[in-house]
Amino acid sequence: MEREPRASEAAPEAAVLFAWGANSYGQLGLGHKEDVLLPQQLNDFCKPECVRRITGGGGHSAIVTDEGGLFVCGLNKDGQLGLGHTEDVLYFTTCRSLLGCPVQQVACGWDFTIILTENGQVLSCGSNSFGQLGVPHGPRRCVVPQAIELLKEKVVCIAAGLRHALAATASGIVFQWGTGLASSGRRLCPGQTLPLFLTAKEPSRVTGLENSKATCVLAGSDHSASLTDAGELYVWGSNKHGQLASLAAFLPLPQKIEARCFQNEKVTSVWSGWTHLVAQTETGRVFTWGRADYGQLGRKLESREGWKLQSHDSSLPCSGPQKSMPSCLHCLTGAAEVSCGSEHNLAVIGGMCYSWGWNEHGMCGDGSEANIWAPKPVPSLQSSLGLLVGCGAGHSLALCQLPALPALGQHPKVTGPSPDAAESAKSQEAMDRETGRKDNQKLPLKAYLTGPEMGGL
Repeated sequence: MEREPRASEAAPEAAVLFAWGANSYGQLGLGHKEDVLLPQQLNDFCKPECVRRITGGGGHSAIVTDEGGLFVCGLNKDGQLGLGHTEDVLYFTTCRSLLGCPVQQVACGWDFTIILTENGQVLSCGSNSFGQLGVPHGPRRCVVPQAIELLKEKVVCIAAGLRHALAATASGIVFQWGTGLASSGRRLCPGQTLPLFLTAKEPSRVTGLENSKATCVLAGSDHSASLTDAGELYVWGSNKHGQLASLAAFLPLPQKIEARCFQNEKVTSVWSGWTHLVAQTETGRVFTWGRADYGQLGRKLESREGWKLQSHDSSLPCSGPQKSMPSCLHCLTGAAEVSCGSEHNLAVIGGMCYSWGWNEHGMCGDGSEANIWAPKPVPSLQSSLGLLVGCGAGHSLALCQLPALPALGQHPKVTGPSPDAAESAKSQEAMDRETGRKDNQKLPLKAYLTGPEMGGL
């Protein structure tokens, strides 16, 4: 989940769109299918200064403009681009079926896309193998966006996971559909009857949130979350990697993460990768928790031998194994933008783009394929002003303002990251040594997923 982007408020005519990372299906929009280890400028994307949102899925990308236009590219085997065909697309292309229907937000799942229009209507396209399109009696795939008729009320926020999706309505009700969480639930909660919203192939109200008003929703590969107008964060689904900050292996119903986990501050924004979460509080502090074996959390964890379960004593910050406790990542304090891929992240801090986490396909943009264990600036973008960032499962995009040429006789002003961010970047080498660089051994994508092999990025 992302906050309402700010890029369009200040994006100048000199704004440029960059893309890098996994590109097996042309999801970078660069006209080819080779992975890119360093940010490359998209010269063919018209009017990048009008970009309002950037996001991506398993192998596709989507961009929403200020005028509500939708541009898509990449993997299209199941029609997830909504272009009326199933051929991969190597350049960002207008979704013409939505012309005249301004788009507010897009959420990209693994092989499907959920679209929210400015009038609050929700549409979907792509694979429907697990009911993730919210059309229970529809075909197994849809190549043109179709309305989810069962969502009668105006929707204000959407989210898409690996095989499930969510929507929050204007009145604060949360709906979920797609059976992506059901298999884990049945395995980890034997003998229990799962709530309907975990097994439904059509929008079903999420129970357990009746006393709260949701303002946004988000989804991981096998979990869901909702943020309320009171700044409270509720989570449910799989807790395999501690992403729910709970002792339970699976939460069939929403459970609130206590405010003490966030130093008793209200949560204002939340983002989710496949197996980790990032939250920002009212004072700008940023917390990370969940899976950490590829650097997803941007911070050092205690050794496995040092992990100890916490009790439910209310005097403790929060329950759960140490790896699952939200912890403040000070170098990200005040971040203007954050985006999570499957296991990597981007952020804009002080106008500079940072990256960290899984880097097998170069999605951290440092020119290598070695995991990044602490947030550090994307080297080739350090002279640019970061405006907006977005991630797919294994690829990255950023909207930046290029530096203006100094007037004759003047020198450009040099700006830099916060001291905490600079110190975090310096710690990268030490953290690499401690981890033994185990990440240099490339793993197939199925190693990062629960369930059957999903294919490449």
